Amino acid sequence: MSDQIKHECGIAFIRLRKPLQYYVDKYGTAAYGLNKLYLLMEKQHNRGQDGAGVANIKLDVSPGDRYISRVRSNSSQPIKEVFAKINEKLELIQKENPELLKDVDYLKKNAGFTGEVLLGHLRYGTFGRNSIENCHPFLRQNNWMTRNLVVAGNFNLTNVDELFNLLVDLGQHPKEQSDTVTVLEKIGHFLDMENQKLYKKFKSQGHSKLEISELIAKNMKVHRILRNAAEDWDGGYAMAGMIGHGDAFVLRDPSGIRPAFYYEDDEVVVVTSERPAIQTAFNIKIEEIKEIEPGHALIVKKDASILHKQIKEPLKKTACSFERIYFSRGSDFDIYQERKNLGKSICPEILKSINNDVKNSVFSFIPNTAETAFFGMSEGLNDYLNKVKEEKIKNLVAAGKMDEISEVLSMRPRIEKIAIKDAKLRTFITQDDSRNDLVTHVYDITYGSIIPKQDNLVVIDDSIVRGTTLKQSILRILDRLQPKKIVIVSSAPQIRYPDCYGIDMAKLGDFIAFQAAIALLKEQRKDSIIEEVYKKCKNQESLPKEEIKNFVKEIYEPFTAVEISNKISELLTPAGINAEVQIIYQTIKGLHAAIPNHKGDWYFTGNYPTPGGNRVVNKSFIYYYEGKDLRAY
Repeated sequence: MSDQIKHECGIAFIRLRKPLQYYVDKYGTAAYGLNKLYLLMEKQHNRGQDGAGVANIKLDVSPGDRYISRVRSNSSQPIKEVFAKINEKLELIQKENPELLKDVDYLKKNAGFTGEVLLGHLRYGTFGRNSIENCHPFLRQNNWMTRNLVVAGNFNLTNVDELFNLLVDLGQHPKEQSDTVTVLEKIGHFLDMENQKLYKKFKSQGHSKLEISELIAKNMKVHRILRNAAEDWDGGYAMAGMIGHGDAFVLRDPSGIRPAFYYEDDEVVVVTSERPAIQTAFNIKIEEIKEIEPGHALIVKKDASILHKQIKEPLKKTACSFERIYFSRGSDFDIYQERKNLGKSICPEILKSINNDVKNSVFSFIPNTAETAFFGMSEGLNDYLNKVKEEKIKNLVAAGKMDEISEVLSMRPRIEKIAIKDAKLRTFITQDDSRNDLVTHVYDITYGSIIPKQDNLVVIDDSIVRGTTLKQSILRILDRLQPKKIVIVSSAPQIRYPDCYGIDMAKLGDFIAFQAAIALLKEQRKDSIIEEVYKKCKNQESLPKEEIKNFVKEIYEPFTAVEISNKISELLTPAGINAEVQIIYQTIKGLHAAIPNHKGDWYFTGNYPTPGGNRVVNKSFIYYYEGKDLRAY
């Protein structure tokens, strides 16, 4: 319902642990890994629709033969285009000589993407250009096989400027100042160092250069490379990489902010950003899938052996709660239950907003992603009505009015499909009035679903961030049904602070909760707090990120969450609307009760898991105060 939030990317990694011929013999195709990668990416397409990419490494190829393949797309259907390009050569072979599709030696020599190590990526551009150059995987090339590096990830680093300067100090000249390039070059630098160290060691032992190349591949310490590279990283990340000779890794940040799940058996090692993708693609039980531990890397060596290495000291686990509320697909067993719990736990506030008048209230949801929370809300309402029924029946039995019991038993929440998204309207009209008129027709509403001027209309959403769509279209659309009162329910708490770990929520001034707090400060003549917070933030600008405190919390401290919600209701109520509007939010307590194992709530509480978060929120406030329309990261 609220404006679309762009967010984390997705990764899919597969390492075939058997020779390619094994999969031809057992599954009838040398494209077994590719087929599984396609499934893993399609089952995570929700994580990235701005672009996609796939890279592949072949093991043990002869000099002169291509062993790294990569294709990327930023088309409107990037996954489809990527795999169409990959399949071009295989389809040609199928047409000209089908038998060659089972000739492993021929395929590895003549067809791309027929290797044993595969890495796929789905991109949501949180900011910056959406060109093909911004699509992962990224490739760092070298004539030495063991110096080639492919990297893709789901990450945002808060200290890119510091890392960029470190690379410059090392003598490098990075082509741009972005976290992706910085990460690639940082890992690449220490990959070069590892190669040089091993080269000197084996050369001193009298080995030939050809022997040294093989010894480097066998003895490379990937965990040592990652420890050196990630030493100064601040942010949330699930980083996947492949080295030219066949070693591969997936590294997770110390706070476990970004998700990474893996599965292994004697045939494959698989890593994805979402657990159900693995379950579906490989038809396995949930218990067989594990998480990569925070601060650890899963490393798959060229010989297919698996290592789990601590790269950075794990911190308090603060896995992103927005993964559970909105981003990840709800087919995950735990996420499905948690979203239901979010809807159920907010029922007391819903009942309060309608004065417990369930009889004259209609309940629904917008958009479709809020459906699971709606199921939980429905359960909560039924639980409430069951208690009401029990009390009424006791009184009727005591009064001997047995004929009225059936009427009591028929009490249930009135659930309707109120709004249906018909199509995504696009317009190039620049006049705001014309555009807003079109926006109000994005949803079709179900006329006759409520009793005009008598019923309350309660609609649940996953989250309300900016509230722009609510004000410009949704509330106007719902008001056509002539409800007495419209209650908009957010299953997530008020979003008060920027995210800097992968979600496109960078500017404080965009958040309706922040706007409400500022409006309240001005109304109550507490403007001085705004200036005081600005000065405190400015005074910290030159401090190391480890010493910075989040002073933006002081903007919200004078008010209760209910006071801010009431102000939000006022700010988002369109002019000329007939129904009373109330917007209610999930509580922090309710959030933690519903999602107990994902405590990453910095966008709600301001409690950032890394020092870089405090620097970002303060910078964001400075930009707001100074009237600069800039991102803080």
